[in-house]
Amino acid sequence: MERSVARMVNVIRGLEGARAASEAARLPASLAGCPVHDLKERLRDAGLRPTRQRVALGWLLFGRGDRHLAAETLFEEAQRARVPVSLATVYNTLNQFTQAGLLREIAVDGGRTYFDTNTSDHHHFFVEGGDTLVDIPGHDLAVTNLPEPPEGMEIARVEVVVRLRRKAS
Repeated sequence: MERSVARMVNVIRGLEGARAASEAARLPASLAGCPVHDLKERLRDAGLRPTRQRVALGWLLFGRGDRHLAAETLFEEAQRARVPVSLATVYNTLNQFTQAGLLREIAVDGGRTYFDTNTSDHHHFFVEGGDTLVDIPGHDLAVTNLPEPPEGMEIARVEVVVRLRRKAS
């Protein structure tokens, strides 16, 4: 029993290297479906080391399903959850998650950037004044007649942001 508890503590602490690999091979099957274990596996599969800060921020990001948030919002959530991170660490982590394909970055209004936990093919409504993004399923919008990219380039993705505002009464 003590050995099982010790293994689980090591998983939560995020063991590194060969020791982590040998511990992971001996983990009980009962850890399958454990949210922390699953998050660590998701980070590893994306090529990221599951540090305490990444796991804590990942838990805050992905624990509530698909959503859009700014770095400042995640930083505020981390502070409320007593996760000891700086705003710079939040930005760095969000950028690492984006580069690893775990998040999508959506730039709105030049200086305002949101991060989307839904990485599927879709577009967005942006509610002006409310600073809210709402998903538009990818199949609900067809983008046609795209220009040919310059030689040696290919189109990686097309993102459409449809801006909304309340109707005047």
